Amino acid sequence: MILTAALGVPMLGALALAVSSRWTETAARRCAIAVSVLPVLLLAWAWRQFDPQGALFQFVEEVPWVPSLGMGYRLGVDGIALAVATMSALVFSASIAYPVDTKHQPRQYYAWMLFLQSVSLGVFLALDLLLFYVFFDLSLVGMFFLIGRWGHGQAQLAAFKFFLYTFCGSLLLLLAIIGLYLSVEPHTFDMRVLIEQQPLAGAGMTAGLVLLALMLGFAIKTPMVPVHTWLTQAHVDAPGPVSAILAGVLLKMGTYGIIRIPFAMMAETFSRHALVIALFAVASILYGAFVALGQRNLKRRIAYTSINHMGYTVLGIAVAGALIQDTGYARELALVGATVEMVAHGLITGALFLICGSFWQRTEEYDLDSYGGLLRQAPWLTAFAVLASFASLGLPGLAGFVAEFHIFAGTFGVYPWLAVIGVLGILVTAALFLQMLQKVFFGAMPERWAQFEDLRPVEWGVLAVLSAGFVIIGVAPAFLLTLVEASATLLVGGR
Repeated sequence: MILTAALGVPMLGALALAVSSRWTETAARRCAIAVSVLPVLLLAWAWRQFDPQGALFQFVEEVPWVPSLGMGYRLGVDGIALAVATMSALVFSASIAYPVDTKHQPRQYYAWMLFLQSVSLGVFLALDLLLFYVFFDLSLVGMFFLIGRWGHGQAQLAAFKFFLYTFCGSLLLLLAIIGLYLSVEPHTFDMRVLIEQQPLAGAGMTAGLVLLALMLGFAIKTPMVPVHTWLTQAHVDAPGPVSAILAGVLLKMGTYGIIRIPFAMMAETFSRHALVIALFAVASILYGAFVALGQRNLKRRIAYTSINHMGYTVLGIAVAGALIQDTGYARELALVGATVEMVAHGLITGALFLICGSFWQRTEEYDLDSYGGLLRQAPWLTAFAVLASFASLGLPGLAGFVAEFHIFAGTFGVYPWLAVIGVLGILVTAALFLQMLQKVFFGAMPERWAQFEDLRPVEWGVLAVLSAGFVIIGVAPAFLLTLVEASATLLVGGR
């Protein structure tokens, strides 16, 4: 019941905060932090007990729900799901602990944060397609309220845009899930059965339409070019901790969903269209990098880098799905890299958006040109911003390098020309982060920032935890690679 506890504890915490009106700001925050940490500990324990040489899915929990329709409460993890879920739980804990203006509604804010943590973990732990969809859809609700109620600027517009875009994607997913359900005999939503039977293999146009619906739905969530336009406004107008969750966790639902459903359940059809998917991924890599370079808004610039980095992830998945002779090892490398990229991006970009939250609390300003010289005024903020930026641009010794090295090593073995083009995105990413650091932290400091406050102890502590995560992965990645490689080998080897 370890997985049920991991997603159930935050939901119970959310209910406790929601039903009682006697919570003070401090009490609500402390309760939320304590509750959010428990899933991290539970998943860390599961990580220690996970057997890389064992079955693909472990810690399986199954209770019949509607047996006549093949529905059940099914939870379980492979190495990929466990890695992403643990990272997500950690990012939630960090975001909940980070200071934020709750607008005198701390109980409601932390209740929605815990609710979102619960349903987000449900997406990564579900082994039932319908259960996956329920959790996937409920995540939209939590994020909608967090952006719309506690955001700034055009927060309500950003929330509605986010909800409409992603809900359209969810409807496409529902149609595709029904198609997969009807294609297997006896009908079932059990992911394990669907992975094993590959029900739409050889189904031609039907399989192609199901794949299209799945990829469009997940592309909106990821997001990929050209269905990305909801992302930047949602990020700019959301509070810093909510942006950290949006980038660090919710975007991973799209890429994780691609691995879990079309990649794993429709191997033949996915392989036929792998090159097309890879081309869209490279387009996202380049578009995200070049557009980010042109942004003057700090938060918008970082938001566009998420499009760029999610492009790397999708590229790795597409390469892993390409059925090209004698490329098995390269495809495994690419899938491992895609998973590590999800984990690394969650930690790195989570830290970057929390740093953005610190800027907003102090200045209510994101314009890069309005800053300068903050190194002398805020050395700790500068240090964490530099470290996270270097990790994001893929500097060796940090998590981003491990992920991108695996992705491009695999891509060179399958689509070498796409790898060459994709590397350009890394160069542009390096330029945009170096320019950002120069504008904000170096040069002359405007007089109005003379009282700019450095990181408070709680901010320092949270950023230290996230930074330790992506530094450890960069320096000693074996613990993560061992977990992921076994599952990647099983998924790719079955092709």
